[in-house]
Amino acid sequence: MLTVAAHHASAREYDGSQWRQVFGPYPVQVGANGIGVAREGLSVTPAGVWPLTEAFGIEPDPGTRLPYRRVTTSDWWVSDAHSPRYNTHFHGAPGSCPFDEAAGENLGEAGAAYAHAAVIDYNRRPVVPGAGSAFFLHAATGGPTAGCVALALADLIEVLRWLDPARNPVIDIRQTS
Repeated sequence: MLTVAAHHASAREYDGSQWRQVFGPYPVQVGANGIGVAREGLSVTPAGVWPLTEAFGIEPDPGTRLPYRRVTTSDWWVSDAHSPRYNTHFHGAPGSCPFDEAAGENLGEAGAAYAHAAVIDYNRRPVVPGAGSAFFLHAATGGPTAGCVALALADLIEVLRWLDPARNPVIDIRQTS
């Protein structure tokens, strides 16, 4: 389990009798408006426990065991709440997508933040239009995010290499006082 509490993240594993910390804590950035109830356009990181089931990046796979997709400027995360593809990945050339591209995120154009990333499965099963989309664990770029969780690239790579889909990894995001 990757735990994000306010502005720090730690990874913990359950060994059958207790939780033990395996690395961290690492400093992280969260949404500009903190952690809480997320919805489209709020810059809030969604509080709760969410699966981490897939990864992507502009750079080659850093050695994660999660399914990894190398993205280009033809890869999008659909944030158009009126699209049936809302909060999913879509591959299509710019200018030809079946959703409002201005409301989507071109993953290949995101720069250093998406060198590598893991998808936080908030609002994915089922998808609720407008409840928030495109929440990722990605590389930090020096400030708050639009709702994602960001950590230093070297720390992110360590986390990605640790995540094992056979162990059903999750991220536990919570506000602390």
